[in-house]
Amino acid sequence: MLYPRIGIRPVIDGRWGGVRESLEEQTMGLANAAKELIESNLRYPDGTPVQCVISNTTIGGGAEAAKCAEYFADKNVTATLSVTPCWCYGSETFDMDPNTIKAVWGFNGTERPGAVYLAAVMAAHAQRGLPAFSIYGHDVQDMSDRTVPDDVKEKILRFAKAAVAVGWMKNKAYVNLGGVAMGIAGSYCNADMFQKYFGIRAEWVDMTEIIRRITLEIYDRDEYERALAWIKANCPEGFDCNAGKDLADIIKRSKVVPADKDWEFITKMTLVVRDILYGNKKLDEMGWHEEALGRNAVAGGFQGQRQWTDWLPNADFTEAIMASTFDWNGRKMPTPFATENDTLNCVSMMLGTLVSHSAPCFHDVRTYWSPDACERVTGVRPDGVAKDGFIHLINSGATALDGTGASKNENGEGCMKPFWDMTDADIRACLDATDWCRANYQYFRGGGFSSHFRCKAEMPVTMLRVNVVDGIGPVMQIAEGYTANLPDEIHNTIDKRTDPTWPTTWFAPRLTGEGAFKDVYSVMANWGANHGVTVYGHVGADLITLASMLRIPVNMHNVDASKIFRPHAWSAFGTEDTQSADYRACATYGPLYK
Repeated sequence: MLYPRIGIRPVIDGRWGGVRESLEEQTMGLANAAKELIESNLRYPDGTPVQCVISNTTIGGGAEAAKCAEYFADKNVTATLSVTPCWCYGSETFDMDPNTIKAVWGFNGTERPGAVYLAAVMAAHAQRGLPAFSIYGHDVQDMSDRTVPDDVKEKILRFAKAAVAVGWMKNKAYVNLGGVAMGIAGSYCNADMFQKYFGIRAEWVDMTEIIRRITLEIYDRDEYERALAWIKANCPEGFDCNAGKDLADIIKRSKVVPADKDWEFITKMTLVVRDILYGNKKLDEMGWHEEALGRNAVAGGFQGQRQWTDWLPNADFTEAIMASTFDWNGRKMPTPFATENDTLNCVSMMLGTLVSHSAPCFHDVRTYWSPDACERVTGVRPDGVAKDGFIHLINSGATALDGTGASKNENGEGCMKPFWDMTDADIRACLDATDWCRANYQYFRGGGFSSHFRCKAEMPVTMLRVNVVDGIGPVMQIAEGYTANLPDEIHNTIDKRTDPTWPTTWFAPRLTGEGAFKDVYSVMANWGANHGVTVYGHVGADLITLASMLRIPVNMHNVDASKIFRPHAWSAFGTEDTQSADYRACATYGPLYK
């Protein structure tokens, strides 16, 4: 695989005869320090360390800038970080490639005016319509100081992490299995949006393709036996909400896969879906050459309701295990895979997991519970992180098993981890915290099983959602907060008021006392759709940086202003109302791949 790389451009004062020569070592030292910082701290989604490439010459003018661009041309450089300790010629040395994301680190030292160059080149970027991120340390350093200050590290890593995410998505595919589910607008796959904002190809695969492959046995039969055995050993069935019900005749007539064969069908379906997205060399050996190629996916979604689930087992297991950091083969990279083919929630899953490296958890944003309502219904008033109220997150589908919070960090606290840090004990704990309840036949006539768990960990998480607004385009929402471990008296009472066969997460957003985060009710009232995604950690600042690269405005967030890092030109659109400035900048520059 040709990984997206960060190209580092050592920019220098071009005046020969003593000036340039005296700066060569320091300038290349900054470049090497940046490379070391990025490569030792960041990883690609598959766990491989992020790769940087340094220009094979310092850049003192236009000729060397061109040599650098030529050197980067075949190295899949997604973004460039220019570094300098000194004055340089602004428009002669800057990165003028319209297809790269740009940042400049100007060393804060008094002996040479790196800050002057930084300001000059930011002006040049703004005038030429090539927005760039400005990186400048808070405190003056001595010229002999080779350390990278913490505030500079934070900005370099935030820039690089977001830029790698942009590069990882580019030229991959979103795979629709089916179409729009039950009139959910987010299920509509807008190919223009995927192409222009994310560089992603939209592909459509009719759900009958799954039936064809199951019928013709176009899957690895050895892996099927292994997967089915793993499921039977590790995925215990929970309670059956259909037991004892006198079901309508239309429901009884609709179940074509016998209930005792559901797991066999679901296992085959899961293998087929994975192979459609990614391909499988084993299929080539079986003579299915086209099917072996896959679709070069980065994400996908399954329509399900209702044309599929009215007669066949649902894809809840498929969605949950695709999004998890493990399956019957052990640890694996999670796949953003959306319930009801909600393409916009899958975009949210994709962006969230790219910046957090945790499994993306798909939720219905179901109910806001005020402390008063909670006390009235349950007799108990919530406390702790839920003292101001909470939101019930619950969904039948792609809530990754990592969302149980059963994995443990070094302090013994519940958490979610990148797949490469998952231990056998973590996987065992997530499986033990989950059972699989048979689907409600009144909703899913074809049957199936949903992951059923209760997140008992108190974890930092970020909830996000991308919506599309006519006249604006995609817009992002972000809410950092915590999962809450509510007392049994609250959980058991409230959980039974909705579908108790689904996984439950209680979410308490962090409040600011203002705007959409005045209180928990305001967060719920301003949420733009019926779905949302949670990923591990407070990664709102990373998401804001990524959104600015993609030219997607953020309409609500509770990230501290000091952590927000957008291109320098955004300040030219206003410094008082930064949300409005974000909207105007995104509208002016337009989508990244317009």
